[in-house]
Amino acid sequence: MSLVVDIRHAFGGFALDVSFEAPAGITALFGRSGSGKTSVVNAVAGLLRPREGRIVVEGETVFDAGARMSLPPHRRRLGYVFQDARLFPHLSLRQNLTYGLRFAPRGASGPSPEEVAELLGLTALLDRRPGALSGGEKQRVAIGRALLSRPRMLLMDEPLAALDAARKAEILPYLERLRDRTGLPILYVSHAVPEVARLATTVVVLDHGKVVRAGPAERVLSDPDMVRQIGVREAGAVLPAVVTRHHADGLSELELSGGRVFLPAFDLAPGERTRVRILAHDVILSREAPVGLSALNILPATVIALREGSGPGVMVQMQCGEDRLLARITRRSADALALAPGVGVHAVIKSVSVARIDIGGG
Repeated sequence: MSLVVDIRHAFGGFALDVSFEAPAGITALFGRSGSGKTSVVNAVAGLLRPREGRIVVEGETVFDAGARMSLPPHRRRLGYVFQDARLFPHLSLRQNLTYGLRFAPRGASGPSPEEVAELLGLTALLDRRPGALSGGEKQRVAIGRALLSRPRMLLMDEPLAALDAARKAEILPYLERLRDRTGLPILYVSHAVPEVARLATTVVVLDHGKVVRAGPAERVLSDPDMVRQIGVREAGAVLPAVVTRHHADGLSELELSGGRVFLPAFDLAPGERTRVRILAHDVILSREAPVGLSALNILPATVIALREGSGPGVMVQMQCGEDRLLARITRRSADALALAPGVGVHAVIKSVSVARIDIGGG
């Protein structure tokens, strides 16, 4: 495991009691504001000393309350990226990037400044100063500076929270490249479902200072019991896919474990792997294979579970090939279709209902 966290701490009326293990890849700490996400990251970074517990990074114990041992932040070799890029305004982008080299351990290997600039799409901007950069560009510089400190893990505390939708869409592909090319473990804090769905390999859900669910992103985000944390409008499934071809009419074809789907065209090449988030309220169910519909995506599935809320809605979880799919329909519709675990259905998904931000890379 890249990271083992088992800590307890009290803040007045708030108690933190968190235990999880994070494998390689991006582990997202997900939850509402005030759930304890930043406190956990600060404990890993050494900015918060818990009253009890233990933290292990890449096999090394960096904190052990029982042994009264806590490595100072600079000895933990962790790169921390905050919400605010915190660049030096009087230095060029190149100088801001290479500032991270000052904190790299002597003899530590890693990508060169030029390689980091290429990875993050900054090569053409190296001579500019921060005042001439967009919010997304500044945040990419902050990530590059952290990478050049040669960390053994990156900590990111809501790095996209201060960006508008356009800047978020701009930076997400670079975070995917960072995840897929460097192999560097990342602990990523967010309460934004689209970010977590695109980036995370593992999700740890926090609620009132406690872990309520942890596991692979596809399983956690497709769990109907997570609707309370995620929200009804954001509930959906994350499905791995392979791009098969791009069509002249502006649609891209992908292969899921449960069938093929057509989505608005994007720039991944045929053969590349990706992930698609399909929102539960964009899925229509039919007991029979529908005909004469404008919808192109019809996937056979089997009902696994139904979860009723306080209102008229029902969340239906289905097995679709090797993956899980969610649909939100009315209780009346569920009764009319006689839905129950084991019942076969057809899930109907409109191609245009899947937003570009819900199609990830890697």
